[in-house]
Amino acid sequence: MKKSKISIQDACWIAAMTAITAILAQISIPLPMMVPMTMQTFAVTLAGIVLGSKRGAISMGVYLLLGAVGIPVFTGFKGGVQSLFGPTGGFLLSFPLMAYIIGKGMELRKQKGMFTLCLVLGTASNYVIGVAMYCIVMESSVGTAIAACVLPFIPTAIIKAVLAAVVGIQIHDRLVTALRV
Repeated sequence: MKKSKISIQDACWIAAMTAITAILAQISIPLPMMVPMTMQTFAVTLAGIVLGSKRGAISMGVYLLLGAVGIPVFTGFKGGVQSLFGPTGGFLLSFPLMAYIIGKGMELRKQKGMFTLCLVLGTASNYVIGVAMYCIVMESSVGTAIAACVLPFIPTAIIKAVLAAVVGIQIHDRLVTALRV
């Protein structure tokens, strides 16, 4: 019999971060141009930091699957595959990659600057994929998409990334100590 690569403990942490993301998705401030400011990216960053690259990405994949099958885990208690292919679907679809990159930075944090670099690259991946999908679905220019989907969010993205890093590192380090992982 093959041994599972994901332990029960891993599955529980993955499920917990998936649930936290679903909860934080409901904290939303509607903005013009159909792109709300949510706490989802805080949760994605936290997942990468706390769980690491692979488990963080898996937790965000589970989150997307739950939403895709219709469970109302996305912002505004929405669910369904249409959420993934609408104007803001690219932001959602980027979550596993974003968590993976940020988690990789956490795993490499002893190398000077790697954590910060991966935090920035993970956040940038969210914007790049989100803007691309917005351009396709809305048939808009890149400039319009950046004005709608990036510029208004830069201050809050920085604040959320810093807060998630501070909180996430504390949680990660305490879990490692408590669980001797």
